[in-house]
Amino acid sequence: MARVEVPMPQMGESIAEGTVSVWLKKVGDRVERDEPIMEISTDKVDAEIPAPVAGVIVEVVVSEGQTVEVGTVVAFIETEAGAAASTAAAPSAPAGEAAAPGASDHFQVPPDRPVTASSAGQAQAAAAPGGASSAQGALGDGPHTLEERLRAKSTPLVRKIASEHNVEVHQVPGTGRNGRVTKDDILKFVEEKQAAPQAPAAQPAAPSASAQQRPAAPAAPSYEGGFPWDEFYGHPQHPAVSAGPNDRVEPASRMTQIIANNMVQSRRISPHVHSYFEVDYTRLDQVRARSKKKWEEQGVKVTYTHFITWAVARALREFPKINASYGSHEVIIRGDVNIGMAVALDNGLIVPVIKNADELSLVGLAKRVNDLATRARNKQLKPDDIQGGTFTITNPGVFGTTIGFPIINQPQVAILGVGGVEMRPAVISDEYGNHAIVPRKRGYISLGYDHRLVNGADGDQFLARIKELMQNFPDEA
Repeated sequence: MARVEVPMPQMGESIAEGTVSVWLKKVGDRVERDEPIMEISTDKVDAEIPAPVAGVIVEVVVSEGQTVEVGTVVAFIETEAGAAASTAAAPSAPAGEAAAPGASDHFQVPPDRPVTASSAGQAQAAAAPGGASSAQGALGDGPHTLEERLRAKSTPLVRKIASEHNVEVHQVPGTGRNGRVTKDDILKFVEEKQAAPQAPAAQPAAPSASAQQRPAAPAAPSYEGGFPWDEFYGHPQHPAVSAGPNDRVEPASRMTQIIANNMVQSRRISPHVHSYFEVDYTRLDQVRARSKKKWEEQGVKVTYTHFITWAVARALREFPKINASYGSHEVIIRGDVNIGMAVALDNGLIVPVIKNADELSLVGLAKRVNDLATRARNKQLKPDDIQGGTFTITNPGVFGTTIGFPIINQPQVAILGVGGVEMRPAVISDEYGNHAIVPRKRGYISLGYDHRLVNGADGDQFLARIKELMQNFPDEA
């Protein structure tokens, strides 16, 4: 028999931690390879995690609702000797360490990623020549106790926050495994540091008479490295809310908290502007009626959403500024057109990504969209399915919304909102100048865009192009 570790998987390049939402299996249950054993939540995806091998779950290390770093062992599966021959040679690591490379064929900490102190890769690096010197470099000139070295080996997110606020990670009291500093630890430390009273400045020398006669000029703000948003706005504070005797209090789910933080961050970063156009869907109805049987033979049902995605993908090629990201001092024009499609779930939403959408036909797009939406609702998305989006489409119109003004999905610079399609009176003119009021299927599309990069003319021309492509849809696409 052999014990195989089940680590918290790496669900995307920028993901540093995950939360065990639900254990689908319990200690003593037998599982097959690739059978879902738990659900996890990260700031990118809700997903079911399969068993790396067949066997029996003999220990659950991380309980439901607990958030741990990527690579942390969350459970152990005991396998039969034959099923785990390749892993029997390696001794099991303690619960506080991650699975070594090769322990799972599905989820591993990438070798080129800065891994956490819990990973076996770091344990090997510490034992190798030069390992101690690299840890010492991360600590700077301060003391180098074992506890401080463990704290210094934090997640990229923690190190980024520390760098932004000029904080040494090893100075922060850590509550994580082996004393490591978590995201909550560093944020709390920064808030306490900002709230602490500042020491009184040294008394300046008495100014000269001429200096006393003129007011001192205010110091010019420094924007080196980007605008200091945290200092300008401060950390957002939730208002104190008390529950009444008839109220029901429910803890916010991990996904709800993540969405809330992302939306607040996007509003703070991007000055949002919205434009909207009304689109006539008559041409699309004609194409659908003519091609419905052919599409059914190909195993796909084409909806308005697929037509819109097709038009957006082609418009993005013509308006590269919309398919971009804005950094502190640079504009990144994306080389690929990867469209995210917001999918509503029971407890929130998720945005799977259609890669290279501009290279797909209408039917190809429909199949890709339907597949991603189905797997999103069934929690079967893979990490790559939610990475690399360059533009997002959200369709609240399916719920009856006339028009919506969505919030940008960072670090993108624009998002398209699709309103409901309904029969409305419209004035139609013929080639002879005659006019008539007729019923037509019409709906609104809106564009939310980051005014730091996208001007009103850019947004309006982009929407106009989408409208033109939809109202003059070709017979073959």
